[in-house]
Amino acid sequence: MNKFFGKYGLPLKVQFCKHCTRSNQRPHNLGEFNQKANMKKKYVAFGRKGICDACLYFFEKQRINWKKREKKLEILCNKFRKKNGEYDVLVPGSGGKDSFFVAHQLKNKYRMNPLLVTWKPALYTDIGIKNFKSWLNLGIPNVVDKRDSKTHRILTKLAFLKLCHPFQPFIIGQKNFAPKVAAKYKIKLIMYGEGYAEFGMDKKKKSNPKMSKNYYTSKKNISDLYISGFKIEELVKRYKLEMKNLRTYLPLEEKEFKKNKIEYHNFSYYKKWNFHDNYYYAVENTGFKPNFERLEGSYDKYASMDDKLDWLHFYTFFIKFGMGRTSAATDQEIRSGVITRDEGVRLVKRFDGEFPKKYLKDCLNYMGISKKTFNQVIDRSRPKHLWVKKNGKWLLRHPIWK
Repeated sequence: MNKFFGKYGLPLKVQFCKHCTRSNQRPHNLGEFNQKANMKKKYVAFGRKGICDACLYFFEKQRINWKKREKKLEILCNKFRKKNGEYDVLVPGSGGKDSFFVAHQLKNKYRMNPLLVTWKPALYTDIGIKNFKSWLNLGIPNVVDKRDSKTHRILTKLAFLKLCHPFQPFIIGQKNFAPKVAAKYKIKLIMYGEGYAEFGMDKKKKSNPKMSKNYYTSKKNISDLYISGFKIEELVKRYKLEMKNLRTYLPLEEKEFKKNKIEYHNFSYYKKWNFHDNYYYAVENTGFKPNFERLEGSYDKYASMDDKLDWLHFYTFFIKFGMGRTSAATDQEIRSGVITRDEGVRLVKRFDGEFPKKYLKDCLNYMGISKKTFNQVIDRSRPKHLWVKKNGKWLLRHPIWK
């Protein structure tokens, strides 16, 4: 590492957006296939007047002619629409507010014939199961993954021990499952929710609705790919995982991509995307329900709540990057106009980094690790430029409220 970058390749100079609660410590991609424990990554950029790219894109969105964008969506639907009743668009999701919104709109407003596809959570929450059942009751068929549970459990454990990133195997599997289902059912269009531009990433492609094939295919040999911080061949030889089970996590082969001519599009390019509005749409038009209490680590009741590992994921994110579940919620709700930045900062101070006690025991049992091992991984994963220990307590060096 050089004098400008620290652990995980993080910028040593911490900077916060002047419009939302995001900092320059947020990585672009949370589930890269070649992710190692300490590889240098790209992080959120800041533009003029100290405003993050996500907020700058939000301002640009206000000038977009959304009627013209919707016309493009209608043209896209007509291009891929099948008149014989076969599935003509694939919608990935598991019953969250955004996937409900996309699926319901495509079926009921644009008269498409969607097929839903779900990479299921490792540890369903009660509300997650209820919303998944509502997802299945949309009147749209659904394909659920058939991954090997033992393999996923081991990969989750290794990802936590190696990367302090227990959610990485889920992210990788979720990303690569949908294209394979599309190829199997000969569906040429996959419609995702928000594009990277919504998060201030990949701004060069903000005017392009298509997602790059490089995100879903790989020219690398299988032996050169990583899951959970380990090369595939090491997972097979050292941890005795079977290649047939690991293939579920591997990207679609490029020859299959070219053969099927699948297109990947973001709904947020065509429709003005607002996470908060999506929530209300899902509640009013589908069976989606919020959690009965605020989500631990935040103040909201409706985001990323179907998997008990979500709680642990947000906590490890806070440990490594100084931003937790509240930071993720506030920066979106500030841009949605629901709260002000001052309100967001106060919420971050109050709730961000709250210890995930609700489901921690379930997560540790699932991974087969002790509380002692958990604490060791957490403490060694703290970047020194973000954390300092005073009187036996870990404190952020540069909190947003100071």
